[in-house]
Amino acid sequence: MSTPAISLSQSSLRCDLVQELLGSQQSLPQAEQSPSADQARLIIMSTELEIEPLKTLWRSLLDLNIKQLLIDKLSSQAWQLLLDAPLNPDQVSKIATLKNLSLEVGIEVNYLAEGVAPFIREEGALACFDMDSTLIQVEVIDELAKAAGVGEQVAAVTEAAMRGELDFRESFIQRMATLQGLDESVLANIAANIPLSPGMPELIAGLKELGFKTAIFSGGFDYFAGQLQQRFGFDQIFANRLDIVDGKVTGKAIGDIVDAQRKAELLEQLAAEYSVPMSSTIAVGDGANDLLMLAKAGMGVAYRAKPIVREQAEFSISTLGLDAVLYLLAQSKDS
Repeated sequence: MSTPAISLSQSSLRCDLVQELLGSQQSLPQAEQSPSADQARLIIMSTELEIEPLKTLWRSLLDLNIKQLLIDKLSSQAWQLLLDAPLNPDQVSKIATLKNLSLEVGIEVNYLAEGVAPFIREEGALACFDMDSTLIQVEVIDELAKAAGVGEQVAAVTEAAMRGELDFRESFIQRMATLQGLDESVLANIAANIPLSPGMPELIAGLKELGFKTAIFSGGFDYFAGQLQQRFGFDQIFANRLDIVDGKVTGKAIGDIVDAQRKAELLEQLAAEYSVPMSSTIAVGDGANDLLMLAKAGMGVAYRAKPIVREQAEFSISTLGLDAVLYLLAQSKDS
């Protein structure tokens, strides 16, 4: 174990928590340093960074034998630790273990090998989102099922599908059939009361300021995705279309079902349309039907995800709101 040579950004020099963490272990630098967009980094996040969990994490970080480290405070909830070089395979393997251990003390750790440079480019970047349980806090098909009187039955199937235990396409057809006869007016009532995920409006506004194109890829329904597009300015939406005849839901969808394969294809399609390299794409989702697009994206983020998704995704946000994606892009907030 060796203590890295540590320097601080201006925001960290003013941070009492940083001083408390380092005070007894490290002579503080005489001058500040500024982060570089292409530096490898660790992003650490918590609902509120506190000294004891930070000390636990710090001891584990020292085991990585990092030579140089720049601490940059992004907010009271997030710091980025910028590295002098990307981690080697052995260090990356230790980070995978460290992520699980740190989450037990309330801190989430994400490692960016290439920094944030791919996403900070004049040509722009692309961010694509699952809708249900990602942009919004519910599964719309479950809400429709409640209105149809089959809520518990459908919710159990949805949960199994999101855990990867059922084929999404087959389960979707099965769940859709239970909605036959539902009155069209129910859609408007549900749409008016759908809870947004915390931080969603702030995230989309922040991405727009950074020059991102944004899109929704949903295994839910375009009626609801369209309303989010109108409210928050998503550039494009792709979702399933309910078949409605004489004001009643028929229990079928019109056109191709937006499943895992379709989401991955759409990500590549939009990246080509906007002339964005795949390294400059972000995908965010929570369920097993998001895994293909998360794996294909330059940054695949599991948001408050099912265990199978969190384990396989390279990046994760488990406790903070959706706007924590901005921390992964090194965007600071006033604390």
